[in-house]
Amino acid sequence: MKKVKLQKGKLLVAEPAILNDSSFNRAIILLAEHTKSNTVGFILNKPLEYTVNDLVPDVRCNFNVYEGGPVEQDNLYFVHKIPELLEDSLEVANGIFWGGNFKQLKNLLNEGLLEESDIRFFLGYTGWSEGQLENEIKENSWFVSENDFENVFTLEEENLWKNKLLQKGGNYKLWANAPEDFNLN
Repeated sequence: MKKVKLQKGKLLVAEPAILNDSSFNRAIILLAEHTKSNTVGFILNKPLEYTVNDLVPDVRCNFNVYEGGPVEQDNLYFVHKIPELLEDSLEVANGIFWGGNFKQLKNLLNEGLLEESDIRFFLGYTGWSEGQLENEIKENSWFVSENDFENVFTLEEENLWKNKLLQKGGNYKLWANAPEDFNLN
């Protein structure tokens, strides 16, 4: 399998070696930004028990919120596919955009003009400083994958990690079916 270049729009997949890290165990992260000095991403497969309305009471919206990562967990972030409706959106890749005008977003949500398949919300984000992520990849904490999901906003998160390992093949197939908690085995 060819090596995938580290860049925004790609996915970071947690290696089985970091199963003991509660923040990143079985995580799949969408990279929203990757520059020489830093990298930002959002965990796609860790839903929380919150809706947008739970966190922002003046927004009438019951869309799920996901754990974006351990950084700034008191802030709400979002990726979407509606840049024509949200000024200041930043393109990540392939029709995926990050952020934008929150006042416009609140109005769209309160008017019921968005579907959950248009947007995904995250509490916090994942972040790395210069060289940190590259070192973690060398230490086998992550592998980089193409974002071959048809729509990151409608993913069934339950088997995402397992399916990415099966897709990678080789020894990863063995890890794909390992129990989430080895202590229960």
